[in-house]
Formats: sequence, C-alpha cells, structure tokens
Amino acid sequence: MNDELRADCSRCSGLCCVALPFAASADFPVDKAAGTPCRNLLDDFGCGIHEELRPRGWVGCTVYDCFGAGQRVTQHTFGGRTWRESPELASEVFAVFPVVRQLHEMLRHLVEAQALVVAAGLGQDLAAQVVALLQRTRTASGLPPEELLALDVGDHRSQVGPVLGQVSAEVRTGLRRRPPGRRHADLVGASLAGSDLRAADLRGAYLIAADLTGADLRHADLLGADLRDCRLAGADLTGALFLTQPQVDSARGDAATRLPQGVRAPRRWLGDD
Repeated sequence: MNDELRADCSRCSGLCCVALPFAASADFPVDKAAGTPCRNLLDDFGCGIHEELRPRGWVGCTVYDCFGAGQRVTQHTFGGRTWRESPELASEVFAVFPVVRQLHEMLRHLVEAQALVVAAGLGQDLAAQVVALLQRTRTASGLPPEELLALDVGDHRSQVGPVLGQVSAEVRTGLRRRPPGRRHADLVGASLAGSDLRAADLRGAYLIAADLTGADLRHADLLGADLRDCRLAGADLTGALFLTQPQVDSARGDAATRLPQGVRAPRRWLGDD
C-alpha cells in the first residue's frame, strides 16, 4: 500500500484523539465530545497509555486507522500548523480531518482496484474508470480547507462504490462461476465454521461475533463488512478484496489465520499482546 495511505502518527497532531467524538461503551471507558482532546493525549501528540489501551478499555483506539489522513491534514492541508500552535484554526482543522479520512479510505480501495484490474486483465473501459476516479479522489484530498469543507463526499462515494463493485464482480466471477452472495446480510453470531465462502460477496455484511473458524474466504469481497469479534482462527483470507487493517484489528484470529498481502495480523493474534 502507498505510504501516503499509511498512518504516520509522528507527522500528525493527534487529530484522531481530538477531532472525533466517542461514547462510553465496550470500545471506550468514557464519553468524549468532538474537538475535545482525549485525556490520554500528551503534549507531543503521543498517547500516554499506548501500550495499555486494550486492557484499560480503550479498544476503539486499537482498531482505528486514518489511512494517512492525519499527516495529510497536518503537513499538507495546513502546512505543518497545528491546532495547539494556531488555536484559531482548530475548528477548521477538526472539520477537515474526517473529510480527508473518507477520501483516503476511498483512495486505499481504488489503489487496490487498480491493481486487481491489471492482475485480472479486465477491460480497458473499467480500467479507465478506476484511474479517473483515483486521480479525482487524490486531487480532492489535496484541496484547500474551504474546498474540502464544501465537497460532497457522499456524492463522490456514490461514484466510487459502483466501480469498486464492478471490479469485484468481474474478479470474483473469473475465479468462481457462481460466487455466493451475502451482501449486507445479517450474520451476527452466525455459525459458519469451515464454510466455503470463496469469492463470496460479503460486502457490508454484519459478521459481528460470527464463527468463521477455518472458513475459506479466499478472494471474498469484504468491503465494509463488520468483523468485530468475528472468529477467524485458521481461516484463509488470502486475496480477500478490500479488506482493511481496522477490520482485521477488530476481529479474533490466530497465528494460523491467512491474510491478504498488505494486511498484518494484530500482535494479540500471535500471543505478543
């Protein structure tokens, strides 16, 4: 994955720890309003309990990824100025950050789609659509603050989604004649251990606490699937489409879980956390 789409907290000003709100839940021990610094945020924008987040109830922090939006907003959009040094910019910085975060998530998927188009030798028309959207999304992420705030992100997403879906459908059909379809399915707590879900359409599926132990998920489309506490021990997700690090971080796997290139197993899966 491109470096521009990897979070680099050393070049950010703790934006995810300030701009975003959260509520007391299984993911966070307290409430926090948008624009209010987290109580664990240090003066250097680091986290005071980074190595103890999970045991102390800050699970949500361990599964969040800005896809590089934090350093983009800090270093490029605002030219290195931070909300602490320039408090008059704070409200604008905090409003811009979630916009760029959404654009960077779309960029991440479009970069993958471009690689899939090339690898599968899909049609030139589809390839051109992916490239055009990739360029437009990258350009949008570099707009000045006032233009970013005026951007209709929902409209942009409505253009990106169908193209990603078309790439997925063509890739998966080329691998399996009739891929299983479970798009947006409610599979919360479902018993799917050992299931053959090769090339399945699981886009947007609710797989919270589902048992996919030993399941075959090779080349399944998992864009937007909710994998919180989903059991993936021994599952094979080789080549899974549009699977992101936050999704994996929210699931429960082990050292035998196979993941697609570019996505790493959380340390706790390997007994290191």
